[in-house]
Amino acid sequence: MEEEKKEKGFVIRDKRHFDEAGNVRSEESPERPPKESPGEPAGEKPAAGAEERLAGRREADYPKVDFVGFILSLSTTAMYHFGDIPDPYTQKSEKNLTAAKQTIDILDLLREKTRGNLNEQEKQILEEALYELKMRFVKEKGEA
Repeated sequence: MEEEKKEKGFVIRDKRHFDEAGNVRSEESPERPPKESPGEPAGEKPAAGAEERLAGRREADYPKVDFVGFILSLSTTAMYHFGDIPDPYTQKSEKNLTAAKQTIDILDLLREKTRGNLNEQEKQILEEALYELKMRFVKEKGEA
């Protein structure tokens, strides 16, 4: 007897934020699959309390994105790579000087590409962040 192969099908789910008419889809739309947290295995619940912390968040709850905030975010990322900030999941601090250098290089690139287009506050914060991070990198590199 010839064994019949079961055909594995696939399901197409429309994950676009807009419908065919260009209207924003509602969150309760049956066409949208349930959201899962990144890195979380399917079917498992998030850590206790995480769901409650995120449940009431609205767009207004997040800080406005501006140039200074972006620079501070990149600076914080570099500090994370220097090992100043522990990983939120493992609670371990690890140094990654290559990643710290790359983040510093990104800030340097931003300084070059925005030259003449920043107000005094933006320019000062960018310059100070770069100075501090570069000095820290030299120190860390010397200790390695």
